[in-house]
Amino acid sequence: MSLESFFTPRSVAIVGASRTKGKVGYEVVSAMLRAGYEGKLFAVNPSTDEVQGLKCYPDLKSIGESPELVVVVVAAKHVKSVIQDCADLRVKAAIIISSGFKEAGSQGAQLEQEIVRIARSAGMRIIGPNCIGVMCPTSKLNASFGGQLPKAGKVGYFSQSGSILAAMVDMAGATDIGFSKLVSIGNKADVNEMDVMRALGEDDNTKVIAGYLETISDGDAFIRQAERISRIKPILLLKSGVTEAGARAATSHTGRLAESENAYECVFERAGVVRCPSIKAQFDYARAFAYDPVPTGPRVAVIANAGGAGIMATDAIEREGLKLASFTEQTLQKLCNAKELAGVANVDNPIDLLGDALANRYEFALHAALDDPNVDTVLVLLSPHAMTEVLETAKAVVRVAKEKDEKPVLTCFLGASRIYEASEILRKGRIPQYDSPESAVGTIKVMAHYSQWRSRPKRVVKLFSVNRHKAERIIERRLRQNVLELGEAETKEILEAYGFVTPRGEIATTVEQAVNIANYIGYPVVLKIWSPDIIHKTDIGGVKTDLRTDQEVMDAFDLMMYRIPKKAPDADIIGISVEEMVDKGREVILGMNRDPRFGPLMMFGMGGRLVEVLEDVVFYPAPLTAAEAKEMLVRTKTYDLLSGARGEEGVDIDVIAEGLQRLSQLVTEFPQIKEIDINPYVVGREGTTPIAVDAMMTLEKA
Repeated sequence: MSLESFFTPRSVAIVGASRTKGKVGYEVVSAMLRAGYEGKLFAVNPSTDEVQGLKCYPDLKSIGESPELVVVVVAAKHVKSVIQDCADLRVKAAIIISSGFKEAGSQGAQLEQEIVRIARSAGMRIIGPNCIGVMCPTSKLNASFGGQLPKAGKVGYFSQSGSILAAMVDMAGATDIGFSKLVSIGNKADVNEMDVMRALGEDDNTKVIAGYLETISDGDAFIRQAERISRIKPILLLKSGVTEAGARAATSHTGRLAESENAYECVFERAGVVRCPSIKAQFDYARAFAYDPVPTGPRVAVIANAGGAGIMATDAIEREGLKLASFTEQTLQKLCNAKELAGVANVDNPIDLLGDALANRYEFALHAALDDPNVDTVLVLLSPHAMTEVLETAKAVVRVAKEKDEKPVLTCFLGASRIYEASEILRKGRIPQYDSPESAVGTIKVMAHYSQWRSRPKRVVKLFSVNRHKAERIIERRLRQNVLELGEAETKEILEAYGFVTPRGEIATTVEQAVNIANYIGYPVVLKIWSPDIIHKTDIGGVKTDLRTDQEVMDAFDLMMYRIPKKAPDADIIGISVEEMVDKGREVILGMNRDPRFGPLMMFGMGGRLVEVLEDVVFYPAPLTAAEAKEMLVRTKTYDLLSGARGEEGVDIDVIAEGLQRLSQLVTEFPQIKEIDINPYVVGREGTTPIAVDAMMTLEKA
């Protein structure tokens, strides 16, 4: 259902309107009047006849018509009857500013549910409760107590925190940024972040979507909707409230490493959402996306009148993974031969105009840089020397950027009092202005990354030919038996059904069998305790590696069968597995942890015993495409070791990516799998077969 009644209502009633300054009911009425709302405005309060010049009605039904939007600011215990009146009058939308609902405890939560049931039965939408309201500058609507209505602009903002929204409104006045719509969603009893994102995504007046979230209502739906909207316009989110409590309770390596922070990072990356580290950064990004076109690549041209500032920007560009643009020969000739730039220190990138640069030098250099096909973005730096024409330079930048508006232009005029007026000129001219080269370059990085994400081809997930029925039989049998932790044997059976190769080996119940199996396989071998009740075998001495003689096998077998029953007296020990020793190749880990919000999150990293020491792992939501699987590898710090850099022998990157895709298919097809580790997954040079040396899995009832 459309949210338009919240933004452009023909009539608004404020229930709980007050004559007492400082009360919420007074401030909401005052905000509506100051904003110049042009529709019908009704005040409702049974204790008075007039509020701030408005006739006051004792209740909604006495108004004589049905308001399109009702703003509720009465005590929580009275809200239910007000919403019932709204339902009887067929009111389309209600904003419940009142607090005292689920944020206050179980009784409040029950009251909130009753209110939502009434609203839904009448086809009415609710924002809140426990919010500060809604603002829409284009319709002169300020149904909130969030402060002065900001100027109209292209940024749509929503927030789960009323205080964050109020801070954004206040900062907007100081930075001259404009908003299309601002929504405080509060408890999200009905309208949630996805409803607002959808509305802003379809809104022609909104170019940039920004917001603050503490929780996400439906992780899978969030990914799908955010991914669709991000193809059209950027989504910039502040996300707080991540903890590691869930990770501490996990069984697998993957689960312990997949804390909420990692979950949100990889989900936002998949959906094209820009994660903002701070309110200031969010403003920095929003300003650039609202004012500038999205760059087509990472190549940056820098124009400066001070070598130090240019060097700072150059360092930041390299640090952020951007590229300093290489000018074409035509551009270099144009710069070298220009009378405006005679005697400048450097015409290569960065262009150093020297400390005595006047506005005409900046204007010429900016024209040349924007004309160069090798330049995607231009950063203009200015340090206010004695002879610098600060105001004229700002005007020149605005003039050129408007004339050549196909590429983003960002500025960093350094200083304070001397650049204040120039900053105002830049803001009014819709040129993003930053207080440091690092802030400007950080914003360029975000824009370039978003551009790269948006240009990705359509996702195509490959499905492999597998034995799904075999995996299903094992999983269903264990769930019927209420066994939720699968040991190595059963996990490997499932993996083999999905095309993974495991080491050759057999189970021995006597020392003689162990020696015979070892001789049949060939030395060296590995001995592993074989029990459905022992998941982490290494922790109790249940794994012995690199055994090279019959005597070593016998000694290891006898020692394990003597010690382990004492360490795990309740375990059902079937025997000891004798396996080939896989010692050629790199040890990596493939894994999955099923996040309660976002579903299966795939993990890749360096494996073996170092997985939790290095914590060099990457997560990404399943199902994976081939490109996403390879990108997971590239994003690890140790990727150079895998690819063969610095004299190291490389491994087969494609087979690792295929392993991730096969595992992704398995966990997507079986939502009963909660966690899975393949560690180590030993991979060799190109053309060799990777081996799933060890594995474990935990299940949950769907």
